[in-house]
Amino acid sequence: MKNVFPLFFALLFASGLFAQKGYAPGERIAEFSLQDAVSGRSVSLQDYADRKGLIVVFTCNSCPYAKAYEQRIMALDRDFGVMGYPVIAINPNDPGRVPEDRPEAMKERAEERGYTFPYLIDAKQKLAQRFAAGKTPELYLLKKRKDGGFELVYHGAIDDSPMNPEGAKKHYVADAIRALESGRTPMPESSPAIGCTIKWKE
Repeated sequence: MKNVFPLFFALLFASGLFAQKGYAPGERIAEFSLQDAVSGRSVSLQDYADRKGLIVVFTCNSCPYAKAYEQRIMALDRDFGVMGYPVIAINPNDPGRVPEDRPEAMKERAEERGYTFPYLIDAKQKLAQRFAAGKTPELYLLKKRKDGGFELVYHGAIDDSPMNPEGAKKHYVADAIRALESGRTPMPESSPAIGCTIKWKE
């Protein structure tokens, strides 16, 4: 019986039930560095020290919701990158469970679609755990702090219409960035992320 408990807790962790609490609005984001699937180089928060903020989105190749949001993620980088809020896309899925999310497939998709932002490999899934991400796509909007770091200001969905862009009535990320540009605190600070569950290592 005593051997059952370690296995039980291992299964709980693998299922994400023991995921970290993540970041609260206003909390400083810890430095990270991950490899870009396209260029092969490491990308870190320090690389964006001169930006007003960042649009960090956990996404992937395989999820139907991620595919439905792909053009909107690209539009966020196009529309708001020039304003100082570029996109960083991160794939947290275990490629052993989802071959479509292998680094080679990530590179192929990014080049085929013409991504203008890095597509990073969260190979050990530690960053997704640190952010307490659970879905693809799941977005975190960061703003620059006076101390030079970044803090969370919004977390959740891009908009309220996952599969139909034309049906969106609430554009959470766009509205949050416009609030920042106007010197206001984004409201709401969060919304439910709608997508596929992250495929954790077993």
